[in-house]
Amino acid sequence: MQQPKYRRVLIKLSGEQIKGTDEVVSYDMLDYLAREIGALHQYKVDVAVVIGGGNIWRGNQSIARGMDAAQSHYMGMLGTIINSLALQDALERHGLDTRAMTAIQMNEVAEPYIRRRATRHMAKGRVVILAGGTGNPYFTTDSAAALRAAELHADVILMAKNGVDGIYTADPRRHRDAVKLDHVTYMDALNRGLAVMDSTALTFCMDNNIPIIVFNALEAGMIERIVLGERVGTLVSSQATER
Repeated sequence: MQQPKYRRVLIKLSGEQIKGTDEVVSYDMLDYLAREIGALHQYKVDVAVVIGGGNIWRGNQSIARGMDAAQSHYMGMLGTIINSLALQDALERHGLDTRAMTAIQMNEVAEPYIRRRATRHMAKGRVVILAGGTGNPYFTTDSAAALRAAELHADVILMAKNGVDGIYTADPRRHRDAVKLDHVTYMDALNRGLAVMDSTALTFCMDNNIPIIVFNALEAGMIERIVLGERVGTLVSSQATER
């Protein structure tokens, strides 16, 4: 069996990625994502997942209409917990052992996030789903993904996008002359405002030298191909010639 390039990965999903055409949560998308994540089990790769909540609550829109920012952010964090429980159920229906852990105390539905316990779960082959963001308002789930990747010593963050197979010089859906980038440095991504993750999270990854691979979540087999070392998507890291 081919040996994986990455032994511990953190997968960042958006809430929009589990949203159907007219559903808040799509069972078909959950089933698809469970199969994609489950494909890593045969390689004994440690897997953590951070998922957003944008399919349930769009915090920026409510803030623009006058809602208190912290209140809106907490509502968004609750949305991530709902999505995490839905993904946990889908993964378990595919025979995977899981643990949902949340930064917000909710003992009846998920374990509290404790770094050492999360590491232990992954060492036992369990997929760890990290809900509730960072547990603090004003920080996105991008920032949660960066923070947890550092805490758990992930080899890479796999940043899932919908229908876009990497980072481009412009939005390829609007600009036909947009060019796909195979590799970009953290600083270049920040300076050019490229669509990787929010600037706070990207700066954190740069400071802690956590590589990011941006890929198309809707293309089957991409997660497995990345973990096995295939050059797909766009790599964001410290060195311009790393890839």
